[in-house]
Amino acid sequence: MVVMARLSRPERPDLVFEEEDLPYEEEIMRNQFSVKCWLRYIEFKQGAPKPRLNQLYERALKLLPCSYKLWYRYLKARRAQVKHRCVTDPAYEDVNNCHERAFVFMHKMPRLWLDYCQFLMDQGRVTHTRRTFDRALRALPITQHSRIWPLYLRFLRSHPLPETAVRGYRRFLKLSPESAEEYIEYLKSSDRLDEAAQRLATVVNDERFVSKAGKSNYQLWHELCDLISQNPDKVQSLNVDAIIRGGLTRFTDQLGKLWCSLADYYIRSGHFEKARDVYEEAIRTVMTVRDFTQVFDSYAQFEESMIAAKMETASELGREEEDDVDLELRLARFEQLIGRRPLLLNSVLLRQNPHHVHEWHKRVALHQGRPREIINTYTEAVQTVDPFKATGKPHTLWVAFAKFYEDNGQLDDARIILEKATKVSFKQVDDLASVWCECGELELRHENYDQALRLLRKATALPARRAEYFDGSEPVQNRVYKSLKVWSMLADLEESLGTFQSTKAVYDRILDLRIATPQIVINYAMFLEEHKYFEESFKAYERGISLFKWPNVSDIWSTYLTKFIARYGGRKLERARDLFEQALDGCPPKYAKTLYLLYAQLEEEWGLARHAMAVYERATRAVEPAQQYDMFNIYIKRAAEIYGVTHTRGIYQKAIEVLSDEHAREMCLRFADMECRLGEIDRARAIYSFCSQICDPRTTGAFWQTWKDFEVRHGNEDTIREMLRIRRSVQATYNTQVNFMASQMLKVSGSATGTVSDLAPGQSGMDDMKLLEQRAEQLAAEAERDQPSRAQSKILFVR
Repeated sequence: MVVMARLSRPERPDLVFEEEDLPYEEEIMRNQFSVKCWLRYIEFKQGAPKPRLNQLYERALKLLPCSYKLWYRYLKARRAQVKHRCVTDPAYEDVNNCHERAFVFMHKMPRLWLDYCQFLMDQGRVTHTRRTFDRALRALPITQHSRIWPLYLRFLRSHPLPETAVRGYRRFLKLSPESAEEYIEYLKSSDRLDEAAQRLATVVNDERFVSKAGKSNYQLWHELCDLISQNPDKVQSLNVDAIIRGGLTRFTDQLGKLWCSLADYYIRSGHFEKARDVYEEAIRTVMTVRDFTQVFDSYAQFEESMIAAKMETASELGREEEDDVDLELRLARFEQLIGRRPLLLNSVLLRQNPHHVHEWHKRVALHQGRPREIINTYTEAVQTVDPFKATGKPHTLWVAFAKFYEDNGQLDDARIILEKATKVSFKQVDDLASVWCECGELELRHENYDQALRLLRKATALPARRAEYFDGSEPVQNRVYKSLKVWSMLADLEESLGTFQSTKAVYDRILDLRIATPQIVINYAMFLEEHKYFEESFKAYERGISLFKWPNVSDIWSTYLTKFIARYGGRKLERARDLFEQALDGCPPKYAKTLYLLYAQLEEEWGLARHAMAVYERATRAVEPAQQYDMFNIYIKRAAEIYGVTHTRGIYQKAIEVLSDEHAREMCLRFADMECRLGEIDRARAIYSFCSQICDPRTTGAFWQTWKDFEVRHGNEDTIREMLRIRRSVQATYNTQVNFMASQMLKVSGSATGTVSDLAPGQSGMDDMKLLEQRAEQLAAEAERDQPSRAQSKILFVR
């Protein structure tokens, strides 16, 4: 049962409440200025009819007009009440009036302004909404404007009113200039490109501007260039040419794109000749191949499009003579552009490095068939290239220049070029030396032999101020007199064209300057020998030997000693011995073998046999370890031939002591074989026994088989048993070497898997030493099985 009652207050006779409301009403009467009491009451009445709930809110706000909580809940409830009604319903106007009443007290609350503006936007009342946004911005402090502007801008963009939006954005940028990109994007979308370009130019010129989208200054500049170059008819307030050329000075690593943008601007503007001038300027100024490729491809595409457009126009309107001439002109211009590409690309590379010699040679090759351009290119090259900065050999430009004149029959001009080249301050002496040699070769090609000799003598003449060859502080003209290249050519010419004395003087001068090589020394000695000056040639060898050390002197000594022996044989034996001893003094082991063999051959042919044997003995100690085995073989062979086989026993013993195990084993086998052939069976058996200590039965089966065959032929049962005993003891010795045994365990026949446990299945807990002992017993058992039985063996006993 619902009990209805009226308040006894005369001022509000229309208030009606239910019996459940009495506690809340009594609480409000006691605390009518308590927001909590009103909120509890409102919360309790949420299910009541909307007019009664609104009446309760109005009562609370009449007493507490400055309560944000009450206003916020009340306005939210009023908006929810009209949410599903038509926007033309009068209830909307009531809610709007309610908001207006709220702002009398709540005009500093941005949340209420945002809700109200959104509510008005939903109603579609554009002017009222815009004015409300403006009132909100005027009412709120500037620190809270950042909360209003996002919704305001969304409202401006949602309606096709560009002028209103532009004015709003301009006001917004005064508060937030870093949001200029958003404004620029809106201007582009609304086709206001002139103002967009102005704003973008301002942003690009502002060094403090930081893009919200993370764009670099170059990216913004590139956007500006694209915008102004692709829309020349819409962007009128900016000097496009000046802007893009300013970018060319700022962004030197992106010149290709900027030049293409500038040319594109003139093409779209209809100024085709101006665009062509821009392309020509670009391909003559860019510094990188990438930029050149971009500009050239764009230029070629532009010319192709112009030709295609002209042909299309002529086909539509009918061809006339003027059109044909114009079309031929365009085609010729396009063909010339394509033909110029290699030369233009070469120009780019030379702008990068004007001192690149190879690129200058390529440029000359591109002018093949045009003498005037070739001469101009060579002239420019020799004037431009700095020898101290050059990449390549700068003297080749001068030589090629002179060769060009020579090929065309202008010898005097070629000589003038080379004469100028000899006065150039090259970085390396070798460059100037090559020029002098080319001067001589030029005269030789035209059979001016005397002039060639005079030129090379002039080149090698002592300068007024001498300098060391590698003294970089002196000009190369003062150092070329020590150039071996010039002296070598002069020596060749003197040998061919000069006298004996002049040639000898040249070689002596080379040796005096200490610039000779071993080959020069040998050539000098051979030259003297050809003219029968044998002692002079030997003196030349001596002088060469004094100039060089090992190993450079190796060839000189070999040639000298060979020539000396061939000349004198045994007539000057002591002198020859002194020479050999001098040569071998300080000789590295690597080069000693040849000299020792030559020395031993001298002693065998002209000297004493014991001296030869002494030389061989020294040789076995002096050569490298890798050559000792071969040296011992030669020693044994020569000793056997001279003194007989028995004399080699001591050599064999020495070889076995010195050589490595592998070679010592070979020596033992040969030694034993020799003793066996001499009938010294006991000696041979002792040698086998000694050698067995370095022969592991598992890896040197051939040795043990050889010994076994020897015992079968010459031994008896006791000697074979002794041999088998020694084999077992040697095998046991090797088995005690754990590391070696571990490596051999992998080779066990059967199921070897590479682990120790595979050797003893089921005994994984056994330690490694026990496994090794088992393996040793197994090998000993195999040796017992190898023992020959009496019934089957054919043993030949010694009588």
